[in-house]
Amino acid sequence: MSREPQVPPRVTEPLQWEEVDSPPRYARTTDKPVQYAAVVDRNGTVLGYVWVNDEDDAAGWQYRRAGGDDAFNMGALWAAELHEAKQQDLAPSAALAKMTREYGPEDPSHIAPGSLTEAPSLQTVKDLAAKS
Repeated sequence: MSREPQVPPRVTEPLQWEEVDSPPRYARTTDKPVQYAAVVDRNGTVLGYVWVNDEDDAAGWQYRRAGGDDAFNMGALWAAELHEAKQQDLAPSAALAKMTREYGPEDPSHIAPGSLTEAPSLQTVKDLAAKS
């Protein structure tokens, strides 16, 4: 009689995942130039950056590491706004314009006026967020 434990096959079989349906999402990356804008809190402290690229239907939020937990947590709001905009079938740049109009200094965070700019790549925005 063997003393080795018997492992049922269901424990060792690889799981088969099949995505049935999911809400529409913007692409999370692009290798093309992006437009981005600084997101600030009520005091004007930069929390992170919302970036978009219409050509690749890409958009996202890049939090500013120096912003700490507040910057990281605020990303949930901006990511949710992007998800909602995609469900409304808005182009990424239209989503950014909508968010710019809908949030202001009275909100916990908003897009800083005049901060919309273009970067040659998404990596440029990530680098900016990492070192600022």
